[in-house]
Amino acid sequence: MRHIGDDERRARIASRHALASTARVVDPLSAARALTVLHATEPATVYLALFARVEGLTVADVDRALYEDRSLVKQLAMRRTLFAFPRDLLPAAWGSASARVADQERRRVAKDAEVGGLADDGEAWLKEAREAVLGRLADGSALSAVTIREELPVLEGKVRLGTGKWAAEVSLAPRVLGVLGAEGLIVRGRNEGHWRVSRPAWTLMESWLGEQPEQLEPHEGYAELVRRWLRTFGPGTETDIVWWLGATKTAVRRALGDVGAVEVSLDDGGTGWVLADDLEPVDPEPPWAALLPVLDPTTMGWKQRDFYLDPNHTPYLFDSNGNAGSTSWWNGRIVGCWVQDEDGVVQVVFREDPGAPARAALDAEAERLTAFLDGVRVNSVYASLQMRSALLP
Repeated sequence: MRHIGDDERRARIASRHALASTARVVDPLSAARALTVLHATEPATVYLALFARVEGLTVADVDRALYEDRSLVKQLAMRRTLFAFPRDLLPAAWGSASARVADQERRRVAKDAEVGGLADDGEAWLKEAREAVLGRLADGSALSAVTIREELPVLEGKVRLGTGKWAAEVSLAPRVLGVLGAEGLIVRGRNEGHWRVSRPAWTLMESWLGEQPEQLEPHEGYAELVRRWLRTFGPGTETDIVWWLGATKTAVRRALGDVGAVEVSLDDGGTGWVLADDLEPVDPEPPWAALLPVLDPTTMGWKQRDFYLDPNHTPYLFDSNGNAGSTSWWNGRIVGCWVQDEDGVVQVVFREDPGAPARAALDAEAERLTAFLDGVRVNSVYASLQMRSALLP
């Protein structure tokens, strides 16, 4: 059995994730393909993740990929998370991870419609609401969630959910749009706000793409997602893939078989998986530094992270659900995070001292990122404990 140690795994991150300065790519689509998908829960993550990997990137370059070329398309998928997908990967997600999320969300929305007193038959209400939204967008319109809710009577009204201090009256309209988005029938089109804010205009997927590609069968979709994941993150364990994909062990095991993945041994004594044509040793890149945003695809690529993260640092850099704040990297390991001061200047905050060469390289990255942000301050609901502590007066 081929052995792939931690040093080689970190070398793969440097080159395959386009993080070493010598490995950066030339455009947003190339970077997205290198990472399989981009986390898009927070709009700024897409821009900042691409900036770390694309030489000379501008905000206009990302806007062009998202809204003009539409080579990157936002889609609700794995773990009920929003991602920016390379366009050609959408059919795989629609038939597998997104379909799983859509099915779960349909049942939850229908149940909440009944529990909240909005309808006696939640499934019938949801069916009517879905048809109303699709009918309204059938002419190619692109409308905000607020406009859609105001124009469609079926989406009026709120439900009271939760108990005690957690009780609240909420509209189910955004969740109806979420169901349709997970199904691949509608999509978040142009953003009507600043690039770091999410104010999408919803439109039909067919209108946005100019076609409605046919989704893959579930097992085909999972196989393609796992194939891309292995190319980006391999070697990874079954636990890593199940977590990242938000799927069952049965689905992952079938996908590993379908793509002909092979086992390798890891430094921790466990077993990882790689594609059969990916067994050749990887040469290390020169020393490299990177500043990555919250929920960056690299940081979020694995559940078992000890080969690039000291477990003692996890509570300071991740929340209890495994969501990562900003991170600073040196030679394939996370050594801290980064924040912005009141003037928007990026400051590196260390969890451990990586040495003078690393500090100098990360300071240079901080200057580069400060120039890109140009005074724009990026806030996040996923700010880690370390980030919040650094921001205290």
